[in-house]
Amino acid sequence: MPNFQTYNVTPTLPPPLEPLREMTSNLWWTWEPSARSLFRQLDPELWDRTNHNPVRMLQLSRQGRLEEVSQDKAFLRELKQVHDAFKKYLERQDTYGKAGAGNAIKKPVAYFSAEFGFHESLPNYSGGLGILSGDHCKSASDLDLNFVAIGLLYRHGYFRQEIDKEGVQHAVNLNQNFHHLPIREVQRDGANLLVSVRILDRNVLAKLWELHVGRINLYLLDTDTPENNAEDRLITAELYGGDLEMRMRQEIMLGIGGVKALSALGVEAQVFHMNEGHSAFLALERIRLNVVEKKLDFYAALQVVAAANVFTTHTPVPAGNDSFPRDMMRKYFGHFAKDLDIPFDELFSFGQTRVDPTDPFSMTILALRLSRHANGVSKLHGDVTRALWKDVWTGVPVHEVPITNITNGVHTKTWMAPEFSALYRKHLGDWEEHLTEEDFWRRVIDIPDAQLWDTHQKLKLRLIEFVRQRVRMRRERVGESPESIRKVNRILDPEILTIGFARRFATYKRGTLLFSDKERLKKLLNDTTRPVQFIFAGKAHPRDEGGKALIKEVYEFSREAGIENRVVFVEDYDSYIARRLVQGVDLWLNHPLRPLEASGTSGMKLAPNGGLNLSVLDGWWRESYNGNNGWAIGGEIQNGTVEFQNEVDAASLYQLLENQIIPLYYAKPDGKLPLAWLQLMRESIRSVTPVFNTHRMVKEYTERLYIPAAKSYEDFSRDNCAGATQLSQWKSKMRKDWPQVRISDVQISNTDRQNIPVGESLELSARVHLGGVDPKHVRVEAYHGESENGGIKNPAVTVLKEGNQNGDGTYIYQGSVPASESGAYGFSVRVVPTHPHLMQTHELRLIAWS
Repeated sequence: MPNFQTYNVTPTLPPPLEPLREMTSNLWWTWEPSARSLFRQLDPELWDRTNHNPVRMLQLSRQGRLEEVSQDKAFLRELKQVHDAFKKYLERQDTYGKAGAGNAIKKPVAYFSAEFGFHESLPNYSGGLGILSGDHCKSASDLDLNFVAIGLLYRHGYFRQEIDKEGVQHAVNLNQNFHHLPIREVQRDGANLLVSVRILDRNVLAKLWELHVGRINLYLLDTDTPENNAEDRLITAELYGGDLEMRMRQEIMLGIGGVKALSALGVEAQVFHMNEGHSAFLALERIRLNVVEKKLDFYAALQVVAAANVFTTHTPVPAGNDSFPRDMMRKYFGHFAKDLDIPFDELFSFGQTRVDPTDPFSMTILALRLSRHANGVSKLHGDVTRALWKDVWTGVPVHEVPITNITNGVHTKTWMAPEFSALYRKHLGDWEEHLTEEDFWRRVIDIPDAQLWDTHQKLKLRLIEFVRQRVRMRRERVGESPESIRKVNRILDPEILTIGFARRFATYKRGTLLFSDKERLKKLLNDTTRPVQFIFAGKAHPRDEGGKALIKEVYEFSREAGIENRVVFVEDYDSYIARRLVQGVDLWLNHPLRPLEASGTSGMKLAPNGGLNLSVLDGWWRESYNGNNGWAIGGEIQNGTVEFQNEVDAASLYQLLENQIIPLYYAKPDGKLPLAWLQLMRESIRSVTPVFNTHRMVKEYTERLYIPAAKSYEDFSRDNCAGATQLSQWKSKMRKDWPQVRISDVQISNTDRQNIPVGESLELSARVHLGGVDPKHVRVEAYHGESENGGIKNPAVTVLKEGNQNGDGTYIYQGSVPASESGAYGFSVRVVPTHPHLMQTHELRLIAWS
């Protein structure tokens, strides 16, 4: 038997088609429908076979077909239009970043994330965090922000999901050929640019890949290079794979390697945004650089670095945050503490609350301690996060914990069906130029009922045909009978109310809440006049047995006799399936255990496509729900058990479906159109689309966090970081002197100390011993509000003025607290340090109470 060697023959792109190659190397096409249409026209079957990857498609196209379209005048005319639009996009000058508020960002914002989800052909993401990172980058491009992104390039991506005949999830590893992707190796002098990162006793090398995302670039580190040993080549093998040691190595590579990559590329970033704690080691590396290169001490370097750091946390439970045991940290960072010139135990404490010395090293706490700008990703998540990490600011009232909130969004053009985009252009005008203007979207009332409904129904029919195709492919793969494969054509009905549930199958998302009363559910599914149908999709982490069990339960239910056409599970959930679902279903179901959904973004993608939400009041939906744009499951349960919340939410879910949602959908006064449902569709479009998008979100980050961070970094960097050194020395003295600070006496000078008439004021004085602390470096405050259960509700602060001093370090402070409304009130007096260079009120975490 001869031994055959294989080789590839690649087609030659005819010169008239050369603009195609230029556009394949920039992910602009992933959110530009006209560009995707061009690629699809080349060869629809090949477009699907390559998972909509234009780079691979051009590599596999038949030479004859390329020659044919190069002579097609209509195709070339369309190609010129799309290419001109691409060039115009890149060259535009009247952008937010060049002519708007974003112009204040003079040097790049460096955005670090462990995963980026731009498109199904680039499987470098696992779920919502990656999709958010991708959408953040797309909006940074559209807004023309001075912005660069850093991540890791995973050889096996996340995983492909296969569901076997019993409904068991199997994880299939990808083995990507990076030369089939729209990325290129960064080279210097004809060789790959490599960065070196010390891990344990050796230097691990990573090559860099560049990805163009519209106007911005993403750089991905890849350790699968021959210069490394076999063990180190696996560091970037798999997203969220391996054990805790592997996670440590990946996070060293992302954080420390990412900083080194920017330096090697000559990118002088001014602001560093950590999207989750995975990249938090970047702060330690940047401190090290200031210690080694600028000869600053550790704490002066910390002031400079923290001023420029922005940290976004997405996780509302402690278990979801990466942490490492002391021994592992010593193994990997013992030498690093020496470089920083501080004891290892001191370095380790930056990953702890410092309440319990046995706590492990938390990446989230490290990021919080080394960032002066931190945020949660919805208003509710901000509240939850401040409570979760209050011990990092011991003694500080929870609502004053310096973590703000910026609610997530989605990149609207990526997720909006082209059919809806055309509908809006026809009736509203250029919606892209007015995306974040709420008044503009009020004009959806002008869209005729029939056109709105017809557009939605076309997308719904496309979804159903797509689902049938996917189910057919799966049944053929697992070897089901010809009869079972023929039955696929009866799955789902475009005239039936269609509800989607698709997301990561983590147990807290309660994927089977709907199945808590299966007989009641079956009645809904099989109602003869007003039936309902469900489409499920989602992956569970390969080690999450609970999540995999939920998928198996959904699958088994979907194959029960009598309901197999009304419930379907679509395997291998990715961004393509997500687009089809959010563009085609009538209603999106979301019921995580409250308040464990930090934000959630999948439901935001429904609104631009005319879909409605049925969700618990968690994350973004708590802000968006107005009573007329969808439905809220259950109440805002505080501190209820999981069993109680499950019971309440399941009962609410069924009642809403039976008494409100299903009757409304099928109410067609003219026999054709569900007029009341259409009004909800309009309200969903109007209220959600202009607010819950990444253009608004990135503008918020820019104006509230990036610009202040850049200014503070500039201020601290002047004169060889003199301001940072001065602040560090002042903090050191303040910490040393603070134990002397105490409030020895508080007096009320009102005649009646217990009862103050409305319109008068509570007159206070406090005797404060400051010892060696300069009074200009403290602020004495009355902290007051409504009295409730021994605490204060809706607190406010009144600054007390310095009065007499006794010469022994004791001062009298006085002030008035207005009594503007009747009720029971309480107050306390406190002292906090203050300095013109402090960026947070409680930056020193020092506070003295009466």
